[in-house]
Amino acid sequence: MNASVRPGEPLWFDLTDDQRALLGPLRDFLRTEVAPGAVERDRSGAFPHDLVAGLGALGAFGLQVPERYGGAALDTATAALIIEEIAAVDGSLALTVASHNSLCTGHLLQAADAEQRERYLPDLAAGRKLGAWCLTEPGSGSDAAALRTRAEPSDDGFVLDGSKVFITQGTVAGTYVVIARTDPPAEDRSKAHGISAFVVDGDAPGLIRGTPEEKLGLHSSDTTPLTFERLAVPASNLLGERGEGFRDVKAVLDGGRIGIGAMGVGLGRAALETAARYALERVQFGKPIARHQAIAFKIAEMATELEAARLLVMKAAALRDAGRDITLAASMAKLKGSVAGVNACDAAIQILGGYGYVREYQVERMWRDARLTRIGEGTDEVQHLVIAREVLAALAG
Repeated sequence: MNASVRPGEPLWFDLTDDQRALLGPLRDFLRTEVAPGAVERDRSGAFPHDLVAGLGALGAFGLQVPERYGGAALDTATAALIIEEIAAVDGSLALTVASHNSLCTGHLLQAADAEQRERYLPDLAAGRKLGAWCLTEPGSGSDAAALRTRAEPSDDGFVLDGSKVFITQGTVAGTYVVIARTDPPAEDRSKAHGISAFVVDGDAPGLIRGTPEEKLGLHSSDTTPLTFERLAVPASNLLGERGEGFRDVKAVLDGGRIGIGAMGVGLGRAALETAARYALERVQFGKPIARHQAIAFKIAEMATELEAARLLVMKAAALRDAGRDITLAASMAKLKGSVAGVNACDAAIQILGGYGYVREYQVERMWRDARLTRIGEGTDEVQHLVIAREVLAALAG
């Protein structure tokens, strides 16, 4: 290992001075304000409004928002490193930051017109309002284009009716991007045609928030079903072109997969560091267990897989910043990042043995938090389908 590499930093490249300048205050905040309460938040499930305010002051809720709207205007690679850093301390908080930036704010950056950007981005970038992205429904998860929420035209806009599930920030958001069907698909088009996106204010009459879900992990990340009952949306709140919103949905998901890949890497990195420190201190059969080949090989495998995952995340980020198509790279990054993260957490539990199964060492929390990364923004199975489709299409020429 390069002696100049700092603990927790990627092994394959040196951070830029600007990245270190951003990560330094963030790490201080995570160490002093976030880490001490992570276990209690996991137990209580309380949403950390105070931490959101603190991260807002650090610019974490406007990572790629242009400076004119109060954002940090960061490149995708730096945004991914920030999500990884937060995930290494608190997965729930990382999901809040990732979903706010990649999904709700990301959709606005993808499709909003100038007036919509002026109206919504400053509050989102500052963290004064959190964003939620509403796609998944009880009957449409991986088959997202099968959604049934409808937006019927009215005299001055649209009327939304339907329901969504598993919405991150569902009860705490102030701005929602809602995906709904406005038109039936044409006979010669896919069922994705006729789907549109709308931006909805959190206080809109007809927006009904359900009870937060009780989940395996990510307990202090808010996950809630939503219902829309005759919710009136002005025509000015249509995002992008009517009936063609699913094109933007796919682009938003591609960007979101980079963030989820980074989140998986961060959680896995935390598990690796915890397991390695434990293995250096735990003595069995007369020597630290890190000196036993069975444990050393586990640590080597964890580190290698996580570094490979980070490389894929950084590749997808670089392609995105270059304006290239990222569908294949983002799916690879998300698949590898989430699987490597979960596997690292599982291996850490094994290395710690009985201690890994109790809450004191927190690797069980890391595993519970990481497990969502293999589902959100497209399951492993969906990523395999996307990757195979893209590879086969390229080879078919």
